[in-house]
Amino acid sequence: MSTRGTAEPFEADPSRARELREAATVRLMRAATRSGAHLISEAATLIGGSAVLADPIAGAVYSTPAVAAATGVQAAAHPRDHPHHVLRPAAGALLVLHPSSAVSAEHTDLVAATTAALLEVRGQRAAELRAEQMRLHSALLRLLLGGHLTAVTNTLGADGLTHVTVYRLTGPDIPTAHQVLWRAARPTLAGHGGSCVLIGELDGELLVAELHCGRDDGRILRLVSRVGERHHLLAGLAGPLPLAEMPTAHAEAAAARHNATPAHRVVPADAAFLARFLEPGSYSRWARAVLTPLAPEHRHLLLVWLRTGSTPRAAATLGLSPGTLRSRLRELTALLDADLDDVTVRAHLLLALRAPVSGESPGTGHADGQEGPARTPPGGDAAGGDAADGPSGRARLETLPPGVLDTAPALAWATGLVGGLEPRLRIALACWLRHRARTAPAAAELHVHRTTLTVWLAQCAERLDRNLDDAAVRAELHLALRTTEATGAGDDPRTLPRRGGRTYRRV
Repeated sequence: MSTRGTAEPFEADPSRARELREAATVRLMRAATRSGAHLISEAATLIGGSAVLADPIAGAVYSTPAVAAATGVQAAAHPRDHPHHVLRPAAGALLVLHPSSAVSAEHTDLVAATTAALLEVRGQRAAELRAEQMRLHSALLRLLLGGHLTAVTNTLGADGLTHVTVYRLTGPDIPTAHQVLWRAARPTLAGHGGSCVLIGELDGELLVAELHCGRDDGRILRLVSRVGERHHLLAGLAGPLPLAEMPTAHAEAAAARHNATPAHRVVPADAAFLARFLEPGSYSRWARAVLTPLAPEHRHLLLVWLRTGSTPRAAATLGLSPGTLRSRLRELTALLDADLDDVTVRAHLLLALRAPVSGESPGTGHADGQEGPARTPPGGDAAGGDAADGPSGRARLETLPPGVLDTAPALAWATGLVGGLEPRLRIALACWLRHRARTAPAAAELHVHRTTLTVWLAQCAERLDRNLDDAAVRAELHLALRTTEATGAGDDPRTLPRRGGRTYRRV
């Protein structure tokens, strides 16, 4: 980016002022021919302060300096709280300038007006090319679904991208949502930060495929969530899965979307596999009973928090500050009367939040698919007598009722998932999950080095073919390990096979 020159103070000489205006215009036009980022950088240099292009969906598109991004977005959202910032609409976004005190208002207005006009020109040029790019993206998505991986990777130049995360969205105005998401995601065939995003309309729905190296940074999830809220879309999410399993991810995303509601607009599919093995009657009654104290917005917050596995990432997805999210989680801890820091409670809560809402008897749900308060049957509790009751007489998150995970199909699922692990890997994985995926305390309890435990966890991920960075996958594995405890496959760290000191032996 250009860093030539510094901001010029106000010139009293009219001829000198005219020369400065012409020079500033030329510099901005030259920067605009390179990229939008260079244009914003040049604008910041000319005013001796900061410049941010803020999008209502994507946040800060460009920012110079980078630390000014958050302030620029806040100024765009609340201009009255930032009277020293200059705002100009530009290309569907908002240009936010914060000039130095040595720069005159006239010079700042010139830079703002010129930059906004150049951004509009760049936006119009991009719009002219957008239709052709969208058709190319749709064609590449169809090739992926048809199994033509080589053709797609050759077109993208993406030989290092091995996995895919799929979003399928439906709603009342898909074309408009498509345009908004396209501008926010800024997809390019060259990729972005080690990933490449394909966005297209297929069969009346919006399909988003993010190609990456096994894990994503949550950027597309946040954009899909925000666009869904604004345009009333329902979405299903599947992945990450190997790129060759794109058709499977496509089908699972559609199945997950059927469970999406206005309260839960983006529903992941990675727990749907377990749900297929649970008896729907007992499972749904228990889920309704434990979730009775929660409003729909509470359930959405908890689902996002549990799915992301991180308070900062969940706060960014929900558009909240981390402090606000922690405060609401404390309130929900009291409301549920459960320790949300306990890994088993988190796994059970995620299982309850993903319980199917279809097939309920009349009066137990709403027409829009949102769950209503559970009815108490005569002579029973809110869970129909199947839930594990606490001292207060209602279902508890700490314990699952009979008929949920203690059935033959659920045991077969759990055994098939984790039964093939060696004892050392199984014990290490169970201990690591109990410590909420923290390596240092788990290694201390196992009396092994952190590097050893990291190697073992990598072996677990490879043999289970699961992404252990995914919080929902970790919850699924924890439930599977708890389910197989009844078979005598213990996971006590004291039973870790050893041969002297801090070493181990295979058995």
